[in-house]
Amino acid sequence: MSVEKALQNRSNNQCELCKATNSLKMYDVPPNDFTDRKEEKTLLLCEKCTAQLEKREALDSAHWACLNDSMWSETPAVQVVSWRMLNRLRHESWAVDALEMMYLDDTNLAWAKQTGDHELSSEVILHKDCNGVVLQAGDSVVLIKSLEIRGSAHDAKMGTVVRNIKLVADNVEQIEGKIEGQTIVILTKYVRKS
Repeated sequence: MSVEKALQNRSNNQCELCKATNSLKMYDVPPNDFTDRKEEKTLLLCEKCTAQLEKREALDSAHWACLNDSMWSETPAVQVVSWRMLNRLRHESWAVDALEMMYLDDTNLAWAKQTGDHELSSEVILHKDCNGVVLQAGDSVVLIKSLEIRGSAHDAKMGTVVRNIKLVADNVEQIEGKIEGQTIVILTKYVRKS
C-alpha cells in the first residue's frame, strides 16, 4: 500500500489536524529522516494548515482551535505537530491551557523539540509589496519607481514588469528578479504585485 493511501485510510480522507476534506496533501513532519516507516512521520493536511505550519501564511488562531481535539490523537506525528502549533500560539490562553493538559512521551517530546520551532516567536513575517499584498516566489511584480541598476548602463524604468521573482530568505524587504537579463535585488517597497 502506498504511503498516501495509508494516510487516507488513517485519516478517513480528512485533514489530520482540522478535519477539512478539501485540498489534502502529504506533509512530512520535520526533521525528515525517514529511517523507519515514512507514514509514521507524515500527515495528510489541508492547504491552510500546511501554509501556516510552513509560515507561508499568518497564524489564524481561530483556525487552530482544532488542536483541542487533534492533540489527543493516538498518532505520534499528529501529537508532535499539535504540540508545536500550541507552542506557537502560547500567547492565547486556550493554547496554554491545552499545553498544560497535553502529554507526550519522552521520545515524541524529543521529536517535537528537534526543530526548535517552539522556542521561536509565533509571528510570521512575510514578503509584501508596497500595498501590503503578500508576495510568493514565482510572482510577477511591477516597479512603482524607476531604479538605478548598479554596474549597468541601463536603469529599470517605472512600470517595468519583473517576472518569476525569488524571495530573499533572510530579508523580507528584498526580492530578486531579472531585468534585461541581469539578476538584481529589489526592495519590496518599490514593487506592486501584478
